[in-house]
Amino acid sequence: MNNSATITIAAADTAAVKRRKKLDQCHQYQSLIPGLPDDIARICLYHVQPSILYSVCHSWRRLVYSPSFPPFLSIYSLLKPSKSEENSVQFANFDPISAKWNLLPPPPLNPPLRLLLRHRSFISRHLPIQSISVSGNFILLAATTDPLLPALSRPLVFNPLTRKWTPGPRFETPRRWCVAGASKGVVYVASGIGSSYNPEVARSVEKWDLKSNCTKYSCNHHDRNKVWKWEKMSGLKDGKFSREAIEAVGWRGKMCMVNVKGDAAKEGIIYDVGSDTWKEMPEGMLVGWRGPVAAMEEEVIYTVDESKGALRKYDPESDSWIMILENEMLKGAQHMAAAGGRVCVVCGGGDGIAVVDVTAQPLSLVVVGTPVGFQVLDVHILPRMNQLDSESKNEC
Repeated sequence: MNNSATITIAAADTAAVKRRKKLDQCHQYQSLIPGLPDDIARICLYHVQPSILYSVCHSWRRLVYSPSFPPFLSIYSLLKPSKSEENSVQFANFDPISAKWNLLPPPPLNPPLRLLLRHRSFISRHLPIQSISVSGNFILLAATTDPLLPALSRPLVFNPLTRKWTPGPRFETPRRWCVAGASKGVVYVASGIGSSYNPEVARSVEKWDLKSNCTKYSCNHHDRNKVWKWEKMSGLKDGKFSREAIEAVGWRGKMCMVNVKGDAAKEGIIYDVGSDTWKEMPEGMLVGWRGPVAAMEEEVIYTVDESKGALRKYDPESDSWIMILENEMLKGAQHMAAAGGRVCVVCGGGDGIAVVDVTAQPLSLVVVGTPVGFQVLDVHILPRMNQLDSESKNEC
């Protein structure tokens, strides 16, 4: 027994020594490309696909996640436990290079943010949590808290490159079940309800220009007199857009929206952000709007017919929707996002995210699985998060 114990302890000591040697070697300085200064090597490596750099060596892997490396796009989602009725959600990021899900740091609020997903008054549905992506930022805009009140007095902005949350300007009227969208770096909210239904709130429209900010992360002497604030815009003609959480899609200087989701009869309107005016949605666009909709770089609008699982894009010349592909994985789609040549669609039931490369010939579709025990509630496409120093060391 004593000999066995001695051998076991000796083996453990040997393994510990090897681990220390490996860490010491890893933490020693390694040039990116032997024989080249690092600044020259970086210029060369910036032109290589991140997926290739990630698989070669640790120093190149750390470079991919460093602040100096051009950020690649990744998926951001809101996750909920799949078998729990608790009101618990997680903000998460899927990194396509490492193929890993990572949790975002929670918003630094006291008391902590509490968002309601379930309530006894709404047995058959989730209460909506509304978020958008603007200028490389993830923005949480509206949600519900106990007792059925707006959860946010101001938006919360997450910057993936700094990995920090920043509070936005305070809402004049906090709201939920509203219209939310963005165009050209400007956030728009409209309609919805506050602590109770108010016809003035249900018709109101406000905008917030993210470019007019002065924070510790981005400010120069030309911006000292600029602050984040909400501005009132021309209102809606009625309160019909306060019945659901509505996604307003930014497209060619306009905001497009419908007041009911899915195949049900609906009304559609378009807001011109330049002239601050409203008009009816073209008939062909409205007829084909049968599920979630997203715009690629605000130039091409895509939609998924949630009952047929058909991905289509809008042709403004013919006022019609052109079929791209039909796939079972797209049936029941509730949310989608488009950027970087990819269209990401939350699969029915939130059990995965279908990613369609609309630039590929032939078209390709892959499914990103969710973390075990979780379902996806929404999807956004934003730059990847920078890696913390501690995470970089753990890569070794």
